[in-house]
Amino acid sequence: MPPDDHLDDHPDDHEEAARIATETGRLLLEIRRQLDEPGVDDLAVGDEGDRRAHEFILGELGRVRPDDAVLSEEGKDDRARLDAERVWIVDPVDGTREFRERGRTDWAVHVALVVGGAPVAGAVALPGLGITLATGDPPPAPQPTGAPPRVLVSRSRPPALAAGLAEHLGGTLVPFGSAGGKAMAIVRGEGDVYFHAGGQYEWDSAAPVAVALAAGCHASRIDGSPLRYNQPDTWLPDLLICRHDLANAVLDYLK
Repeated sequence: MPPDDHLDDHPDDHEEAARIATETGRLLLEIRRQLDEPGVDDLAVGDEGDRRAHEFILGELGRVRPDDAVLSEEGKDDRARLDAERVWIVDPVDGTREFRERGRTDWAVHVALVVGGAPVAGAVALPGLGITLATGDPPPAPQPTGAPPRVLVSRSRPPALAAGLAEHLGGTLVPFGSAGGKAMAIVRGEGDVYFHAGGQYEWDSAAPVAVALAAGCHASRIDGSPLRYNQPDTWLPDLLICRHDLANAVLDYLK
């Protein structure tokens, strides 16, 4: 990561990331209450959540960090970000499919600050659970439990290597929802390995990686190389987040 002096001009970046993610989550919970009404179009609720969350985050960042660039899943990519020192990378609703399904809690809000290609501050709100995990006050690093490792995979796009990895580790596969939900499950000790080999965008992982690293977890590409953000192509081919003690065994298998 870049040194802390990149944050000297704004020492409250961690707190602002957490605040904006949390307040966006509250807004989304209000929007989501429409799902309880008879005859509601869940697709329309999802679209409204994406739009209003994006507008809220951009409004807040424009107010408190007007000189910083922003890359959002729901916005047009302004290539001026490539020349900016500080870039906020946000996913207003990570897991729109889960957001619009009644009763699901595995969706998230991502807010991350990237400097020099690395996420230096960030927050992931899990509004359905009423919690926000952030770099300013990260949870302690998850520790070995003695139980078989739990390998979290996408419900809809599990990597082909997942079953083999779980067998290699003597563990089990656990289908889970959004990228942020899976990453924070690792941070919270509710899972042990999350890897994705089908490709994602920068906004899918920037904030989760920031929080995971701050919490003492391992986060990298599946070949062990660092994850780099604010790149000309926002597509990231793969991702690994896991308990630090499992990193070598996982990387050896994936390589």
